Amino acid sequence: MILWMKTEEMALGELLERLRTVTKSIDEIMQLDSSPLHAADITPDLKKQFAFLSGGRGDNGSPIIVFPEFPAFGEITDREFHNVLTYLTSVPSLSSTGVGFILVIDRRQDRWAAVKGTLLRIAGSFPGNLQLVLVLRPTTLLQRTLSDILFKFNKDEFKMKVPVIMLSSVTELHSYIDHTQLTHELGGTQEYCHEKWISHRTAIEGFALMVKKTAQTLQLFGTELAETELPNEIQATTLLLSTHTSKKNRMKEDLLVALGQGSRLLESINEPVVRDPDHNMNQDELENLATVQRLLSQLDETERAFDEFWVRHQTKLEQCLQLRHFEHSYREVRALLDQVSEKVATFSEVGISPAHADHIFSELSTYEERVCEVLDRALSLASEGEELIQNSHYAEDSIQPKCSELRVISETVSNSLRAKKDHLLKAMELHHLLERASKWVDDGIYLLASQPVDKCQSHEGAELALQELERYLEKAGQNQLTELGTIWNEYEAVINQQFRDQVEKVFQKQASMQEMFDKRRISLKKLAAKQTRPVQPVAPRPEAFIKSPLSSPAHRAQLEKNDSEIDSGNNCEKGSGPLQNGDGNSRHASLSEEEENLAVLRRHVMNELLETERAYVEELLCVLQGYASEMDNSAMVHLIPTPLQNKKEVLFGNMPEIYHFHKRTFLRELEQYTDCPQLVGRCFLERMTDLQIYEKYCHNKPRSESLWRQCSDCAFFQECQKKLEHKLGLDSYLLKPVQRITKYQLLLKEMLKYSKSCEGAGDLQEALTSILGILKAVNDSMHLIAITGYEGNMSDLGKLLMQGSFSVWTEHKKGHAKVKDLARFKPMQRHIFLHEKALLFCKRREENGEGYEKAPSYSFKQTLSMSAVGITENAKGDNKKFEIWCNSREEVYIVQAPTAEVKTTWVNEIRKVLTTQLEACRASQQRAPDQVFQFPPVPSGTVSLSPFKTGQKSFRKGDDKKAESCSPDANSSSSPKPTGKGSPTSPDHKTKRQSDPTPFGFKGWNKTSLSLDASEEHDGYSSADEPLNSDPEDDSGKKLCAGKYTVMADYEIDSAQDFSVKSGDMVRLVKEGDDQQWFVRNLSTSKEGWIASANLITLIGKSKSCQSLTSSEGSGSGNLSTSSSCSETYTSFSDIKP
Repeated sequence: MILWMKTEEMALGELLERLRTVTKSIDEIMQLDSSPLHAADITPDLKKQFAFLSGGRGDNGSPIIVFPEFPAFGEITDREFHNVLTYLTSVPSLSSTGVGFILVIDRRQDRWAAVKGTLLRIAGSFPGNLQLVLVLRPTTLLQRTLSDILFKFNKDEFKMKVPVIMLSSVTELHSYIDHTQLTHELGGTQEYCHEKWISHRTAIEGFALMVKKTAQTLQLFGTELAETELPNEIQATTLLLSTHTSKKNRMKEDLLVALGQGSRLLESINEPVVRDPDHNMNQDELENLATVQRLLSQLDETERAFDEFWVRHQTKLEQCLQLRHFEHSYREVRALLDQVSEKVATFSEVGISPAHADHIFSELSTYEERVCEVLDRALSLASEGEELIQNSHYAEDSIQPKCSELRVISETVSNSLRAKKDHLLKAMELHHLLERASKWVDDGIYLLASQPVDKCQSHEGAELALQELERYLEKAGQNQLTELGTIWNEYEAVINQQFRDQVEKVFQKQASMQEMFDKRRISLKKLAAKQTRPVQPVAPRPEAFIKSPLSSPAHRAQLEKNDSEIDSGNNCEKGSGPLQNGDGNSRHASLSEEEENLAVLRRHVMNELLETERAYVEELLCVLQGYASEMDNSAMVHLIPTPLQNKKEVLFGNMPEIYHFHKRTFLRELEQYTDCPQLVGRCFLERMTDLQIYEKYCHNKPRSESLWRQCSDCAFFQECQKKLEHKLGLDSYLLKPVQRITKYQLLLKEMLKYSKSCEGAGDLQEALTSILGILKAVNDSMHLIAITGYEGNMSDLGKLLMQGSFSVWTEHKKGHAKVKDLARFKPMQRHIFLHEKALLFCKRREENGEGYEKAPSYSFKQTLSMSAVGITENAKGDNKKFEIWCNSREEVYIVQAPTAEVKTTWVNEIRKVLTTQLEACRASQQRAPDQVFQFPPVPSGTVSLSPFKTGQKSFRKGDDKKAESCSPDANSSSSPKPTGKGSPTSPDHKTKRQSDPTPFGFKGWNKTSLSLDASEEHDGYSSADEPLNSDPEDDSGKKLCAGKYTVMADYEIDSAQDFSVKSGDMVRLVKEGDDQQWFVRNLSTSKEGWIASANLITLIGKSKSCQSLTSSEGSGSGNLSTSSSCSETYTSFSDIKP
């Protein structure tokens, strides 16, 4: 840097010196020191032409100044005379003016007085040296005589130091000056144009002045460039370089203008020679030519000096800009190296499972691409810096340390990354070794548990079981762990406390399995080696059975002791010793084997629960880091489509909350039950409130699914999936929470199956019931949010108790006449929601779209307040129908359930609601004993709890007591207990369904449905006497298809076609015409004809073959059996009046 500054100072000094030399040379060329006058300043005086330089020279080279005839010479002022003569004497070269000037005064047409005045002026103010004065005296006789006489007498007045010669003619003049040096007016041959002379002198002096100013300007500019301080920023350096380059370009333009002007002036001076090659230039023209050439030479020198300086200065600025770019890139790369170094250092975990380790290694491998990009950039920058040094950059002492530092840090990061990968690979190797060993042990335990003990009692069964064990042990190979010391030594670099615990746990598990195998092999070998002894047929004695060791009190005590040992503490898995000889000992061993098998199966379920839980946590973390966090990554923002922007909460719901709960709480607590899996139900019960966070996630799932389907093909998701190396898309991982909450009930069911005799069986059953309750709550709420058109507040209706689809007929006794039209016989399909305070009737709409968008919606139709309704359990003798009525049976809703069990469930649930209302009314009555409640009369043959109506008359006390005796409270004890069949909360309960708005009803979700949807079958009334109506919306949606059908009513076409059908006939729909008619064949009469589609729907609308329908079950809190055989009617208690 210092060397460069010295070089810069030297370059500036050289430039200034050369430019000063140019300026001085110009002053010398133009003789500016001796004559500061310029032709441009006295052009008017010169144009008077009372004196001029003709360009001629005397014999000794003296310049000739001619004073031509000028009658107004006396009018010339002294200033004008002095300026013109001073300028004229400054034009010739110094060598010529040193010899002296020859003056030729032409006064041939003038008088003596003019001659005398001219000589006096010249003698008094001629600025140069004189060599000779030649005067052409007047030619008239009088004036010539006077001139001769008066010149002799006045000679001393002129005071001239040079001779003054009076000439009478030009001939005499030629004897003093060669005629070639004189103009045509003086009898010579020299060409002279005064205007051209003035023009040349003005141009030459202007050009000289331009060259001088250019040199001076370049001096100032060079000084400015050299004194400019170099900036420390890229932008400032770029701006400075641009500014200096612009100024330099303007300077170059000025130089080009000056060069052009000089070239044109040179051409003008050479014009006579170009026009006439034989033309001889006079001495003044030659001197002008030489002056211009010298000026052009000085201008070239100026340009060359400045160009050399500019190259150095420009190189300095460009190198400064390169240095600033290098320093900027260095700071960026240095920061990136620190960042990746810190990030690589964070990959210190070895994982808690093979999947976790694989995930960490996948992340590290993915991040390795980023690290390699940074390292490549660092090495590339180091190479750029070294290239700058090779190109003689002035800042070598600053660049070299940075390049060395970049290479050292890059090598350090590269080595660290390589070490981290080796470390993780070693950890993965150990993880997979433990996984193989654990799986091998689990499979072995499962093999032991799956061997039927009863079949092993025979010689052949024992042999087969023993061979099976031997074959399994032969496959140990790489699956079996070696000595612990070997593992500690081989994997010393990756062993931490957690790893050590895992290794010891698997090793202990392996040792336990080996011990179990050894015991089983010993037992099987004894059974296989047992000798068959001859048996004599002896009549059995009754006492033999009585005294059997198995049934003796001592043996029973021993069994109880063994069972207590098995179930004691937290270890329910301990087995008994090997099989013993003898019948009683064999049975005892069989029982021990069975307990051992159950313990193995419990451990197997617990391992599955823990392993899937860990995998689930890792998958959630992977989604949150690989997708959710990337939505906030500025480098990925440009890939996010507009509909997805700011929609992270919609897409992922409360997945972060679910992840933190499982990671920080649930997984850790589950791991505490590893050794006592039969007690894991307690963990679920303690965290049942926390598990309700899944309801929020499931509620958001339809919105998430819709957003995913809208943006699933965007580049953002594809890039994230590529980075994560996932084979499945994000939608599969968004389904994981729903699958997980559904998986719990299956695992709990399996654990309960193998723990019925263990301590925690009750907790497991309660946990299973609670999980199913959560699933039901989610399922019911998903149906609720699908309701449209309800203007009230759903929360005002109370808790949702049940929901399901039913066939509904309505019967109104007032307001309109009965309808007997056959088309009105069909029921309305309604989805009913039973709340604590109201019943909602909704219509299920068609399903559109795919996935969650395919879920149906429900259009609100009407609501009935539970305080104003009553029920009749049996309707019209159909065990699947019941009645809901209000307003003293003015409005009756006949509801048909898909099954009798579903009907019973709903009736019992409605009964509970009404009973609760009754109890509330009784409590109110006890608080106000003076109030009398009135009951309306009930139909004969039914037991009724009727609503209290305003204005009704009071019953007698006896009637009141009679009504109370038939209340639901009196009959509640006789109701059968709920059965497992059809129970919506039973794990084995299965439903056949179409689509469902809940997350538990689609392919890929848990098949266990908690919704009991109603049947689609139209099993309604066929009597025309009943005032029934149908939903007109149902008719428009029905579509006929070819097939066989049963006619439900008589129909006759016009006589011309001679085609009719009667009720009960079998018909086939052959094809559909273009005019909404069907070609129908009556299979009973073998006749054919066309029938309108609308009529066909009426005729065969009740036929079971009309549609391909499926039935499903309504949702409920439990499966309750049918009630008593009598038709019980229950009402609510509204309009209570004191």
